Amino acid sequence: MDKFINNQEFMAELFDDAEIAERAGEIGAAILEARSLRLTDIAVEMEGESAAGYKRIQRFLGKADPRTALWRLFQEEAAFVIGDPTEIERPHAWKTEYVGKLKDGKTRGFWALILATPYRGRAIPCGMVTYSSKTIAQGLDSRNLNHFRAFEGLKDMLGGRPLVLDREFSYLELMLNLFEEQINWVIRLNLRANPPKFYDDDGKEVALTISPGQTVILNHVWYMGKVCMNIVGTWKKGLAEPMWVMTNLEAKRGLQIYFARMKIEETYRDLKSLLGLTKLMNKQQIYMEKMVALLLLIFTVGLLVGEELRDLLYGEPIPEIEQVDDKERIPGAPSLKKGKKWKRYSGLFILLKQKWKLSDEQKALILKAALATFQNLVHPHVRTVLKIVHAAIEVSTSRLTL
Repeated sequence: MDKFINNQEFMAELFDDAEIAERAGEIGAAILEARSLRLTDIAVEMEGESAAGYKRIQRFLGKADPRTALWRLFQEEAAFVIGDPTEIERPHAWKTEYVGKLKDGKTRGFWALILATPYRGRAIPCGMVTYSSKTIAQGLDSRNLNHFRAFEGLKDMLGGRPLVLDREFSYLELMLNLFEEQINWVIRLNLRANPPKFYDDDGKEVALTISPGQTVILNHVWYMGKVCMNIVGTWKKGLAEPMWVMTNLEAKRGLQIYFARMKIEETYRDLKSLLGLTKLMNKQQIYMEKMVALLLLIFTVGLLVGEELRDLLYGEPIPEIEQVDDKERIPGAPSLKKGKKWKRYSGLFILLKQKWKLSDEQKALILKAALATFQNLVHPHVRTVLKIVHAAIEVSTSRLTL
């Protein structure tokens, strides 16, 4: 399965210290094997005695900071950046310093706010912060300040790209902050509890009204009378309620970007169900964050390798006489189209869950292509290498033996 991946090669692109890169690769390979972020589970999958493996993990966490390395995975060509928090339940962590209560006020856990850029129906993480009701109370902090802390590390890389956020971020203080920092944004409006009021330039209240099947655009309206924006609402037939999107961009473009927003929830699902994100047990928040960041790095390696594997297994050669819409062509491999199974499975699922058999040559091609993509994320200058490798994979597809 995933044992053919040389994680050290990938980690060497992120960590300048060769020893740290080697250790990150070793721990990352064990994470893929264990499908868990619990240190004892990971140590069992490392070479030698598990106690020695556990100590190597601890030494790595003391020396390295994968959180900093994570920022290097920002995709320079991304059209937008996604920000979304996910709840991580820790129901039995009564004495863990960073664990508080989740939104329901009962379940113990914390939030991880992950920043990512879209990639083939999933997302490649590039930053993160964690917080909980307990850390907020201890630090005289707030959820909003933690959001600002996450976006602070991102703003220099955004340029003109919009930040795409869901309903949790539909609040005045954040939009004032984004306006002050001159960050473009697309945010889904939360109308479920205490909906905000909007006003036109004359101070007259603007009502958000829409019927099923309609799309409504309201330009130059004022959120709570303080932030000027464009709003677009759409109510697709068959849905119980409409969706309203706020943006400082042109309204239709904002809606298109929101619809194009890759489902980062699917990424969270992979992290939790395939890689055991919810099994982490670190007692200190700094080590927990480092392990989560390392998991996100290894997730990216697995995602890239899995996507190359998906293309090779389920990409279908396009006959010269067949006309295929560009949307149906596989990115990076234009002479291959998306077969039914290609659409059905994610690359990481294929890598970790399915049984497949490849020749050594095919494995080498997959790893070479995935590594070139990874290098392009960290050092955006290897497009020629990518083209050559993908061409070789297309040739190999015709000789594939399942």
